[in-house]
Amino acid sequence: MSRRNTLAAALVLAALWQLLATLVRLPILPPPAAVLAAFVREGLGEMGGHFLASAWRALASIALAVALAAPLGLVLGQSPRLNRLVSPILYLLYPIPKVVFVPVVILFLGIGDLSKIVIITLILFFQVLVLVRDQAAGLRPELLLSVRSLGAGRRALFRFVYLPASLPAILTAIRQSIGTAVAVLYITELVATTRGLGYYIYIQGSTLFDYPKMYAGVLAMSLLGLGLYFAVDGLQRRLCRWQYAS
Repeated sequence: MSRRNTLAAALVLAALWQLLATLVRLPILPPPAAVLAAFVREGLGEMGGHFLASAWRALASIALAVALAAPLGLVLGQSPRLNRLVSPILYLLYPIPKVVFVPVVILFLGIGDLSKIVIITLILFFQVLVLVRDQAAGLRPELLLSVRSLGAGRRALFRFVYLPASLPAILTAIRQSIGTAVAVLYITELVATTRGLGYYIYIQGSTLFDYPKMYAGVLAMSLLGLGLYFAVDGLQRRLCRWQYAS
């Protein structure tokens, strides 16, 4: 989706929001102008620090998940025997909602950034792993045979065939996981922390009852997810140029 279409959709949503706020006339639903004013004011102040804390956690989680899951997915895709051994474990663990592990991870790792990063990484890890494994395992045999006929060993196959062929799957997995990652980020920042947009939204809405600031925090978290999505989209256009050659 282009940025122009995204902007048009945002304007339509803002118009619907304004209409609903006019009809409801309750403090819990302030008009977009009041939220935007709070967003600009708070973005240069308190909320800016919370945004940076959340952005760091999200970026660290994505980087860690890719660094762990992508190589393992490529290895499983190359080795049917190893894949048969590991697949039953994946099928058991993948459907489990990782959010239920939040209290356990906090007990083991404390209330700092590490526990939050680990939770988000767990969720992204399995999604990246499964997509990359399936992509690597689905490569056409004639492609592999043609490269092997040129004398390529396992390392060359990994570097010049499996990795480039799996890059779209890696980036697609990240893009599909961003919404989940931001949602889980909000949940983890509700627990035992004083930094992050999740904490900021909760405090402003449930304790201080400052609804324009609460919605400003929601807007900031939405922009964080949208920015990550467009960043991955741009990265895919740069790294996978053959997909856009036409």
